[in-house]
Amino acid sequence: MPGRVGALELRYLVALAAVGNTGSFSAAAESLGYTQSAISQQVARLERIVGHTLVERPGGSRAISITPAGRILLGHADAISARLASIKADLDALAQGAAGVLRIGCYQSVGVRILPRVLRRFQSGWPQVRVELTQAEDDGELLRLVERGELDLTFVAYPMIIGPFAHLELMEDPYVVVTRQDGRLGPGAGPVRLSELDGVPLVTYAQMRDVHSIENRLGRPELRQQIVLRSNDNGTILGLAAEGVGVAVISWLSVHQLPDGVRTRALEGVPARIVGIAWHRDRYRIPASEAFVRLAEQEADRVQHLMAETLSR
Repeated sequence: MPGRVGALELRYLVALAAVGNTGSFSAAAESLGYTQSAISQQVARLERIVGHTLVERPGGSRAISITPAGRILLGHADAISARLASIKADLDALAQGAAGVLRIGCYQSVGVRILPRVLRRFQSGWPQVRVELTQAEDDGELLRLVERGELDLTFVAYPMIIGPFAHLELMEDPYVVVTRQDGRLGPGAGPVRLSELDGVPLVTYAQMRDVHSIENRLGRPELRQQIVLRSNDNGTILGLAAEGVGVAVISWLSVHQLPDGVRTRALEGVPARIVGIAWHRDRYRIPASEAFVRLAEQEADRVQHLMAETLSR
């Protein structure tokens, strides 16, 4: 880097990001409350420091564009912005102590089977802490919110994505089939073998992270051709199975309030989904956050034992 690294100021990166986001120096200036000349000077100064052209300026009415070097710098600028947001969140958490807000991310099956009892016990022990819940079926989206400092904790399904995360495994969540008792897989006893799914219409989760898709989890990509419907609503999946539209292939935690005439059978030879909880490894964690993790661990252990009893019947 030809210029001095110490001369690189955050405002230069902010100016470049604004130019990239708005597509012009004038719009960037308006968004940041600067004059256009000030934005131009900051970007030019940044270019001198790094020794690369960051913005192509064709002149006239033609739009500016960010160069490959500029896109590299913008990637770092986004990471810096995320860390600044984390700093603010940490300072807020430190100031609040045992009060304030705990921001939790979860997906539907955890939200039904684990979260309610955890929250009841948490609210009893930490009445001054308000919990804000963010729900999404894509745990990758929830982890990105943790990275940006917008969530304190989130439930996840392993494997983890790469990032600044610490995490704790909570329980195994095995895959099961849900089918009508008078259906093709209904009358049998014991676990269902993967080979028994051949040719059977299936209903399952909508696409999320590729690693979570049922055909990948089961190691049978060819099952994709048998999936007649996908949904991110577990109740919809169970309802489809109850009407015989297809056999549901989902995790045990996703099964609740089964309609009459429907049964659940274990799926043999398929590794269980691992449910966990994650947080930003570099951020300050308020005591309430640590307490929530402990309660989640205890509740997951209780649910794991309940699951073992249910599947052994």
